[in-house]
Amino acid sequence: MRRPRLPRTRAGQRRLVQAVMAGCVLALLPATWLYVATGDRLRTTADAPRTEVAVVFGAGLWNGEPSPYLANRLKAAAELYRTGRVRVVLVTGDNSRKDYDEPDAMRTYLKKHGVPDGRIVSDYAGFDTWDSCVRAKKIFGVDRAVLISQGFHIRRAVALCEAAGVTSYGVGVDAKHDVTWYYGGTREIFAAGKAALDAVFHPDPRFLGPKETGVAKALADAR
Repeated sequence: MRRPRLPRTRAGQRRLVQAVMAGCVLALLPATWLYVATGDRLRTTADAPRTEVAVVFGAGLWNGEPSPYLANRLKAAAELYRTGRVRVVLVTGDNSRKDYDEPDAMRTYLKKHGVPDGRIVSDYAGFDTWDSCVRAKKIFGVDRAVLISQGFHIRRAVALCEAAGVTSYGVGVDAKHDVTWYYGGTREIFAAGKAALDAVFHPDPRFLGPKETGVAKALADAR
């Protein structure tokens, strides 16, 4: 197989450099959009605005239990509930097969950490961030929420939920800078491109289904 030849003329080399630079700029535009769109929407558990609903995104299970990353998200949600900053926690994750149930594992963890069962609502079809945001709005009727995830993911979550019609604030929880953290950070660079497309074209989630009253009922009971 013949190797591609580099331009020999200065003009050709200049055009090649310009094309590479343009490609790099285009690749970074979605990530830049995420930073600009969410610049004033990031908070901590101490200064998150008081709102009715917190949304916790799934982050994997280890032997049926929340992974350390997911556990940190759930701890933050439990803290927001205990301090009265949220009234209901919507846990959204993957339950695409019988032997893998993120929402139920998340519910169990929250109950152990002081959140009453009646204040937890489960979304079993949160297969990715966009699906979770769309379903929070269209299926569960969430108009405003505090979103909880790791720092490397929270900007994308906020931007996508805003695009889906949910006024959102993000709490990015701390995470150990291990292999998973670096993988997650790198993945976000590429995921930003899909997020931009989702925000523009508003594709239907993998599963939408009928509207559910879980959040409204939990809030009514909380009052």
